[in-house]
Amino acid sequence: MASRTPSRPVGTVTRGTTNPNRLRRMDRWIAATHGAELRRSADPVAVDLGYGAAPWTAVELLVRLRAAAPHARVVGVEIDPARVAAAKPYEREGLSFRHGGFEVPLPGRPTLIRAANVLRQYDEEQVAAVWERLCGRLAPGGLLVEGTCDEIGRRHVWVALGPEGPRTVTFATRLGSLDRPSDLAERLPKALIHRNVPGEPVHAFLRDFDRAWAAAAPYASYGARQRWIRTVRDLAADWPVADRSVRWRQGELTVRWGALAPRQA
Repeated sequence: MASRTPSRPVGTVTRGTTNPNRLRRMDRWIAATHGAELRRSADPVAVDLGYGAAPWTAVELLVRLRAAAPHARVVGVEIDPARVAAAKPYEREGLSFRHGGFEVPLPGRPTLIRAANVLRQYDEEQVAAVWERLCGRLAPGGLLVEGTCDEIGRRHVWVALGPEGPRTVTFATRLGSLDRPSDLAERLPKALIHRNVPGEPVHAFLRDFDRAWAAAAPYASYGARQRWIRTVRDLAADWPVADRSVRWRQGELTVRWGALAPRQA
């Protein structure tokens, strides 16, 4: 049964900063890891939640998903009515825009919800409730991807969640821009960014990531990609790495959520 839509959208207006190609790393990962589920779906709908002041990310998401799932549709959802009105001229077959928020005002349940650079502007204490609400809107087998990136998409960290809750954390970067893996700490999603302190798992993980990166320095002569791959191989000895070298070659690393989840107060 579809969720009842509240009289007012749930959430608050964010800054709306956006740029073309900003979410390409996240989109590439979604297409690779969730494309099969989108292809199996009878109605593969993806939501670009909080796409911002311009609709570029929704337009790009449609193109990238259709390379993996030709019948995918994208609905851009924004809480600011003016942003929805500005996006309407970009509508086309498979792409539409709606006014709404965390209630996700669709008649059915989407196969994918992507919320990038949205929760960063909320309090950490609000994250769990938003995750629960959004996961509750997913179709069976659906995926929520929530995270943060820099303004031009060089560095990005996101959490993948299913209807049951968080599953993994992915770190993604343009390797040529990276001095050390802990540079990604400033892009941790809201659930983790304030937990990068001694005693918290994500802090220990980034510490070990930097150590493995330093130990792999001899591989830099073969290029940053080979150094990254060696780093991840070494890191996997102590941390539950959830992906394979085909993703590492893209400048990605995915770790099980349970290994990085914040400690309870």
